[in-house]
Amino acid sequence: MTTSPSPAAPSAAARAERLTKVYGEGETRVVALDEVSVDLASGAFTAIMGPSGSGKSTLMHCLAGLDSATSGRVFLGETDLTTLDDNALTRLRRDQVGFVFQAFNLLPTLTALENITLPMDIAGRTPDREWLDHVIDTIGLRDRLRHRPNELSGGQQQRVAVARALASRPVAIFADEPTGNLDSHSGAEVLGFLRDSVDRLSQTVVMVTHDPNAASYADRVVFLGDGQVVDEIADPSSERVLERMKRFDGSRGQHGQEG
Repeated sequence: MTTSPSPAAPSAAARAERLTKVYGEGETRVVALDEVSVDLASGAFTAIMGPSGSGKSTLMHCLAGLDSATSGRVFLGETDLTTLDDNALTRLRRDQVGFVFQAFNLLPTLTALENITLPMDIAGRTPDREWLDHVIDTIGLRDRLRHRPNELSGGQQQRVAVARALASRPVAIFADEPTGNLDSHSGAEVLGFLRDSVDRLSQTVVMVTHDPNAASYADRVVFLGDGQVVDEIADPSSERVLERMKRFDGSRGQHGQEG
């Protein structure tokens, strides 16, 4: 009797294998990540959550090549970041990674379109016009492309920043509290666009957030505590995420720890 092959699991856009990150020495030594192993699926939206000091931003920075591992391995696609020198890491971040942060980091003297294409202009690369048009249509700001940042709302500025991250067709976009400086309406606007970038553009998004509502836009939430992966939720709702975060708060209260 023959059996049908099982469906292939989604490939990992980024992954960590027993990743440890230590800051300082002696009495100031802090273990930010303690042998973390996690796979982040390609073409999916993953949120990373945890209390302050849990290691969530450190994990994202290591996965994105912004910080180095003390031990263990980190992969972006099939590239082992722990084997790369500084120059190779710089090229990888430029060509294969998109970044979105709380601060929009747009240049005030450039138009929205010029901000979107800036990284490729600096690298001397010609944008893929078909892809760039696709991204611009997805963000829904075609009629604002000639406007400078001070002529755009906060939500529009952050959407430009996300479009800039998408424009080079990166392996993954890493977003660190991307709605932290936005009101609820603008935040929902940006989260909806990140969701669309996964659903319509097959992008991979990894987002660090403390907001249960923001996490509900993701396909999966990975929870960190004390530098380790302690839980995860698939197809999250804001209510389920909030309930899980309350368990962190209860644990901190019992142990008198910051987290």
